[in-house]
Amino acid sequence: MDRRYKYTMLMASLPAPGRLFADKQTPLSRFRLEARLHALEDADRAVLRAVEDALEWRGVTRADDDDDGVRARVRRARAMTASETLRAVIDRRMEIRTCLAALRRRAAADAPPPDDGSWGYGRWRRRILRNWRAAAFGLDRIHPWIKEADRLLSDGAAFDLERLLLDVVDRDLRRAGALHQFDLEAVVVYVLRWSLFDRWSRYNAEAASRRFSDLLEKGLSAGAISARGEVKPMEARG
Repeated sequence: MDRRYKYTMLMASLPAPGRLFADKQTPLSRFRLEARLHALEDADRAVLRAVEDALEWRGVTRADDDDDGVRARVRRARAMTASETLRAVIDRRMEIRTCLAALRRRAAADAPPPDDGSWGYGRWRRRILRNWRAAAFGLDRIHPWIKEADRLLSDGAAFDLERLLLDVVDRDLRRAGALHQFDLEAVVVYVLRWSLFDRWSRYNAEAASRRFSDLLEKGLSAGAISARGEVKPMEARG
């Protein structure tokens, strides 16, 4: 079967992702997604896996592993594809991670990391170091989301920070995907966006569970339990 036709059929079989924060679940299960991805040629499947490995979403409450390991996975993924679109997607995601790592370090009142190439990734490392104390590291126009991320990080608003970063990445992926429809780039962008939907659905469920546990704990401590064992509504407490 012609490669272009095969990938046209593959993309046509994938349901549209929809809107990231409006949908409560992924457009299809990982099992069904993997079944469709069997249509990929072996070399293209290897590229997809390398990009996924390099850009695995770890969430804002979990620090990345060491910079050397991250950069090694990025170099491997970039080396496996000649696609400028995919290389740009990788680079921009890593630049977002670098900005977030800098915000974390600054919020912890740490000194700037050494300018020896052992920290961070991408075009903005030195600019960040030169503007360590400046708002948004002087990157306001390039990355307008940094100021908001800094505020949310300072407030300890992990849920809102996660949502902000997911939105930033999703917007970037949608822009990249708009240039491709029935090729490997389109498939990779789809899978990366699927991962965002998956992360949001799980994070949302985790947050809801924590909120319910907090509510239950507060209800128990306030004695706000009905005779049937139900937590009384907040407005009913007195």
